[in-house]
Amino acid sequence: MSFKELLHILEDGKASFVLLLCHRSADADAICSAYALQGLLKRFLPNVVIEIGCPQGVNKPAKQLFEHMPITVNLKPNIESAEAIVLLDMNTVEQLDEVADVIKKSPSPKIIIDHHAPSPETMQICQFCMIDEKAAANCELIYRLFSQAGVEPNLNEAKALFIGIAFDTRHFALANSPTFEIIAKLVVKGIDAQQTLALFALPIDPSERVAKLKACKRAKIIKIEGWIIALSHVSAYQAPAAKALVDLGAHMSAVAGKKNGKVELSLRCTRQFNEQAGVHLGVDIAAPLGEFLHGVGGGHAMASGVSGKGEIQEALKQCLVLLKQKIAKTA
Repeated sequence: MSFKELLHILEDGKASFVLLLCHRSADADAICSAYALQGLLKRFLPNVVIEIGCPQGVNKPAKQLFEHMPITVNLKPNIESAEAIVLLDMNTVEQLDEVADVIKKSPSPKIIIDHHAPSPETMQICQFCMIDEKAAANCELIYRLFSQAGVEPNLNEAKALFIGIAFDTRHFALANSPTFEIIAKLVVKGIDAQQTLALFALPIDPSERVAKLKACKRAKIIKIEGWIIALSHVSAYQAPAAKALVDLGAHMSAVAGKKNGKVELSLRCTRQFNEQAGVHLGVDIAAPLGEFLHGVGGGHAMASGVSGKGEIQEALKQCLVLLKQKIAKTA
């Protein structure tokens, strides 16, 4: 769980090709984590090929990174050839869909660096686990590795870590004290915070606006022990739609949709709901809901996701059952 241990695994295995893998629809936090880690490892393993892989693509905001940062990713990485695999910003290999089986079968050592509630199955197949659920972004963990290695990130690495943290904390709205300490150390490297944030700000897609409005129109409002729960469904943009419902007044929301034959849900809640109702969305709702749907679920205390088999209404109904059971226990 230290940089020394991580380096030992790679050196002991004499890995000549290390693959840094990002989750499906990789976001800025995942990609920036991989980029900064790639740079750090290159200092100690200069003769090793270290590649960033995004086998399930990247999301739209993250594509902006490639226009302004010297980041290169392989959308079709050769996982079978990797002699060491590092999973970044994902608590389960199931987030890589069909690629998951290839990773499980690989004899190469596997490493996970993540800030979500851990998946027991994934931890069992990993030789090195660096997991801290309290970290606001995965880039925070990568910064710790720099500190443990006694290495200062260069300007591009510092900017990547800054961007990753900014995106995953909603421009620091979800940041905590350790987060701001890291940000302060990164900014002194020469980062223009306002300019950098403005550079990666994207206008809201018209389709996203429509999805949010449809989610509001279709929302079913339920009260549980005084908590306002909003359940809805849209064909796309479930995550921003779920956030919109919470921003409008729901204590907790779940928005479902279907993609490629799979039912997907995004869950969001307020800090008040998480702390006072005692509900951790990733552990208490998403994980068991993922099992119910014969898929996968997990995430943070106030933001999580689920993907599996079944129907939208069936998934939302079970989500409500899990909520009622958990709230009843803590009421």
